[in-house]
Amino acid sequence: MLTLGIETSCDDTAAAVLKDNDTLLSSVLSSQDQIHTRFGGVVPELASRKHLEAIVPIVQEALDRAGVTLQEIDQIAVTQGPGLIGSLLVGFCYAKAISYVTKIPYIGVDHMAGHLLAIFLEEDKPDFPYIALIVSGGTSSIYLAQSHTSFSLLGRTRDDAAGEAFDKVAKLLGLPYPGGPHVSAEARAGNSAAIKFPRAWLGRSLSFPGCHISTGASPVARDTVPSSGIEDESLDFSFSGLKTAVLNHCNQSRQKDLPLQIPDVCASFQEAIVDVLVEKTLLAARQHNIQTIVMGGGVSANPRLRQSMLERCQQENKALFVPRPSFCTDNGAMIALAGFYYARKSLPGSYDQDVYSRSQL
Repeated sequence: MLTLGIETSCDDTAAAVLKDNDTLLSSVLSSQDQIHTRFGGVVPELASRKHLEAIVPIVQEALDRAGVTLQEIDQIAVTQGPGLIGSLLVGFCYAKAISYVTKIPYIGVDHMAGHLLAIFLEEDKPDFPYIALIVSGGTSSIYLAQSHTSFSLLGRTRDDAAGEAFDKVAKLLGLPYPGGPHVSAEARAGNSAAIKFPRAWLGRSLSFPGCHISTGASPVARDTVPSSGIEDESLDFSFSGLKTAVLNHCNQSRQKDLPLQIPDVCASFQEAIVDVLVEKTLLAARQHNIQTIVMGGGVSANPRLRQSMLERCQQENKALFVPRPSFCTDNGAMIALAGFYYARKSLPGSYDQDVYSRSQL
């Protein structure tokens, strides 16, 4: 079976052709980083316009690289949400139009499912069940993956996503967009213990489908992992306080006319985010007695996060699986793969379906 995957959830136009569930024939991506850099972040209207310009040539290039024609495609998998509505509409409407004209069935895919399954594009594949940490500019979430189509949300960000925090701090420090790679690069020359930025571990929470109710009075900001009672901690994330702490540090340095050591700020900020991401993921694995951890999303390409997660997994005798960086960021291959499995349990999409801004997983 040949699946054409189309991804336009944010500012990357991507397409891929996948044979069955294990042979990637092509994967093509058009980035808009140069366009949005001047604004310090993604401008939704510009993003959707650039998708309109790129979608046809990118899909055609994916078909050409795979050595197939559109008539040979068996199904189309396209991101239905979450993401920027304007961007999503470009890819989703394009897929529906192709399906209507050619009679090739299409299926809408949740973007999060793509990240949860991206590891299966690699040769070394995990067994189910596993705990998945998905971190990007739009989300920071922990899932229990029970099969290729069954995922349970265990924790999510209550405010800023990790990638969003990276971008905002980078802009604060005068670093280019996208901020994550630039903060990471500056952090290599910095001292991660130079500044004691807080870690918001949060109070214990009760989880129900679609909501999380904290039983703690307020988020608990600590600069180290709690020494006791961590098994009762929430699996949710909060990074807005950390972002504010960086802003306050920068303002205080300027007020005192002290030089701002950007590498130290980046290293300390990065370590604060990594600590919480790693420890909460391992907490989820302990709570559910799971021995396998998977990471996905653009922030999972961060070298320090990968290193720290690997070290902690080795300490706790857990297996870690992380896709290569090109499969961590948004791509059409993961959408094609998720679509392959979606199609095995769901009917093809109907032409009256619409996109959605929030994940339905």
